[in-house]
Amino acid sequence: MKKSLLVFGLVGLLVSPVFSQKTAVNKEFKEKEAIAHFTYLASDELMGRDPIRPEIELAYTYIADQLKKYGAKPLPGGNAYYQDIPFRSSAPPKKGIITLGDSTYSQGQNLLILDGNSLQGTFELVDVGFGTASDFEGKDLKGKIAVSNVGAPDKLSPSDLFALGREKVNVAKEAGAVALIERFNVPSVPWQMVSNFLNRTQLGIDQGESSDLPYIWIKDLKNSLAQDFAKKKSLQASLEIEGKINKTITGKNVLAWIEGTDPELKKEFIMLSAHYDHVGVGRPDATGDSIYNGARDNAVGTVAVINAAKYFAKNPPKRSVLLALWTAEEKGLLGSRYFAENPLIPLKNIIYNLNIDNGGYNDTTVISVVGLGRNSADFHLSEASQEFGLEAIEDPSPEQGLYDRSDNVNFARKGIPAPTFSLGFRSFDDEINKYYHKAGDHVESFDLNYAVKYWKAYILSAELIANDPNKPTWVPGDKYEKAGKELYGIQ
Repeated sequence: MKKSLLVFGLVGLLVSPVFSQKTAVNKEFKEKEAIAHFTYLASDELMGRDPIRPEIELAYTYIADQLKKYGAKPLPGGNAYYQDIPFRSSAPPKKGIITLGDSTYSQGQNLLILDGNSLQGTFELVDVGFGTASDFEGKDLKGKIAVSNVGAPDKLSPSDLFALGREKVNVAKEAGAVALIERFNVPSVPWQMVSNFLNRTQLGIDQGESSDLPYIWIKDLKNSLAQDFAKKKSLQASLEIEGKINKTITGKNVLAWIEGTDPELKKEFIMLSAHYDHVGVGRPDATGDSIYNGARDNAVGTVAVINAAKYFAKNPPKRSVLLALWTAEEKGLLGSRYFAENPLIPLKNIIYNLNIDNGGYNDTTVISVVGLGRNSADFHLSEASQEFGLEAIEDPSPEQGLYDRSDNVNFARKGIPAPTFSLGFRSFDDEINKYYHKAGDHVESFDLNYAVKYWKAYILSAELIANDPNKPTWVPGDKYEKAGKELYGIQ
């Protein structure tokens, strides 16, 4: 009898903590319940979860109700389970024409009027380079139009273009300008794709009076306008912007937290995040379906965070867990950017962000971690994935710039290690594009066995990191390493 007990005890010692945590995840996980969440969030009833549409309320109410039901607590400083965001929607004008010398720019063709009020008249143009603070210095802009390049020399990703443009609008307004025109001269981003996406109602964070300033992009891939400035001392443009309609909207990030168990480590947070919005209703496909349900992008990620809330409420780790469901990712990473600029807890207390965003999958044997190899906690993601028969692989399509196109980048810029835990893909091929931002992205076309393994691997990854006494750090030389050292006070 004693010998049997001794053998049993030795076997118990050989069982790894990871194995026991995997067992707990399997025990707590309810597949039918998770799939029911998935089915509802990607249903036609939510009309594609567009933040501009009224059905978005169904989505954020449902998510908040689940977090509350499972026992996660509202974050202090918020509005119950929400962080309210002052949004402003801006529809394309009924008429948008700019005449500049012999060139005419028309809305939706080679011109995009992204925000601001209607404006008519002829105005002098003032070149402000890339629109940095130093570019604006000493320029007389009162009653004139500021003209800049989009983005900045080292910041030309789509999210950078939007974020920097909003900053330039504020500066131009303060300087007395009547409008800001940006020359769109980024050959790596196709103008036709940009025009198709932006020639419709846009959403931005309400900047108060600055939002009244017309904010305009013109197609200038050959830098002809810059050449005109070089030839002439003074340039003028005639504007006919009519029928602009702007509205204010209150957006909702859904936020909750679970307190950790360790007296010291619970002061730190691991943030689990996903965006819950999608692109709404669009052009009908061959079957006549016009609702872009967004099962892959990103109902599956939203369900992962909901599942994590349920698990950690019953099995709290040593660190505290921040649960964040962002709105308006599809409108320019707006919800996460608002939180990053207006955090409800100090960002230095958030030691890691395990984000989820997806375009789709073409390999159900892997999890593609966008940002794998960039911080010291990566081995936990690999270990957790392996426990469920999956392999964590690095971003297979770095040319897509995915790391800087999702919500994680708003926190990486602040210094927080922040990979994105994506569905398995080996390349952005036809299988991805078949569903990415398409009406066919339904739960019915999803491999649900893979979804379950993916959800479980996400929870286990988070648990391993939340229980690790070592804080994740950026690998030496990473472009966000400096920001991380500044945020956490590392010498």
